Amino acid sequence: MQAVDGVIAERLGSEVPLVREVAQYIISAGGKRLRPALLLLVSGAIGSLHPHRHTLAAVVEFIHTATLLHDDVVDESTLRRGRDTANERFGNAASVLVGDFLYSRAFQMMVDVGNMRVMEVLSDATNIIAEGEVLQLMNMHDATIDEATYLRVIRSKTAKLFEASAQLAPIIAGSDPHTEALCATYGQALGTAFQVIDDVLDYEGSAEELGKNLGDDLREGKVTLPIICALRAGNAEQRKVICDAIEQGDLSHLHDIRDIILSTGALEAARRSAHAEAQRAIDAASQLPANEHRAGLLQLAAGLLERRS
Repeated sequence: MQAVDGVIAERLGSEVPLVREVAQYIISAGGKRLRPALLLLVSGAIGSLHPHRHTLAAVVEFIHTATLLHDDVVDESTLRRGRDTANERFGNAASVLVGDFLYSRAFQMMVDVGNMRVMEVLSDATNIIAEGEVLQLMNMHDATIDEATYLRVIRSKTAKLFEASAQLAPIIAGSDPHTEALCATYGQALGTAFQVIDDVLDYEGSAEELGKNLGDDLREGKVTLPIICALRAGNAEQRKVICDAIEQGDLSHLHDIRDIILSTGALEAARRSAHAEAQRAIDAASQLPANEHRAGLLQLAAGLLERRS
């Protein structure tokens, strides 16, 4: 990961000072660096020390960071990872344009790798992520969204880059199609579980613990799995309170909604869904060669279920 951070620092360079300032601001904000770490773990699990692995790990982090810059503008977010979002600090225009810079820099770095399969996977992933964002936008303030539609959005918007990150390692290593499929399955399942748990935490934790404003998703009219489970299990009065909040983006009854989610067992139901995805990831990783990196992949999937922030 130190080598990846070195690549990130080197490739963030620009002759335009504002590009450097905004890019450094969001990259230095911390975060879990899960996607680049995933690429490196999978590389180790399949016994690959390919020299391009650090470059591609930086590429997926750049793509992820670009999506964050754009997301925060679309969502009108003001807080991420415990501090002001880039759009709150630098304005919407700078955030969107620096997001574009990071996307284009990522594609420059892909070209440097010189592998068409890498280009195919990452360009497809970037396109699918954009489609997922648009699909989520279309679903805003729609209280009829079901679990299948929700999963379709998060598998496009969030899990796709996890999937690509895991898939890139066997591609550059020249692994067989079965190994590539196992790695891709692991990444998709891990990314899905990660997002479900993230949505659970929106109603479980405090803003300080989560680094974002509690209830943001509800304010924006996003229907997440805890809400879907509560609507499914609640009575008519409870469903009306939740539906009104989704359709109007009204947070005045947020505490009541949290009580409904807790009393209906919605968080437990959502965690069961995350558990099923984590198990799918574990099943895929268990078929890779036994070594300390595979153990890390198994631990990562199991640890998601204990995540509290």
